[in-house]
Amino acid sequence: MGLFRLLFWVAVIFAAIWIWRRFISKAKSTRPTEDAAAPMVRCAHCGVHIPKTQALSQDQQWYCSQAHLEQGPHAGDR
Repeated sequence: MGLFRLLFWVAVIFAAIWIWRRFISKAKSTRPTEDAAAPMVRCAHCGVHIPKTQALSQDQQWYCSQAHLEQGPHAGDR
């Protein structure tokens, strides 16, 4: 009788873990996926890459800050 009880409880615990894992995996799969990465542009002055939505543009060149926009493109070869 003791072996039957042990097997019964092992089966109950196994089933509970299996059901719990299935529930958790479904909850994770129903989350909305994150948007794709934002397009990045390179600052014409310092070369740092920043999201296009945060960059400043002038004459088809992108800048990371107002100061770099005012200073213009870097004279070096980048």
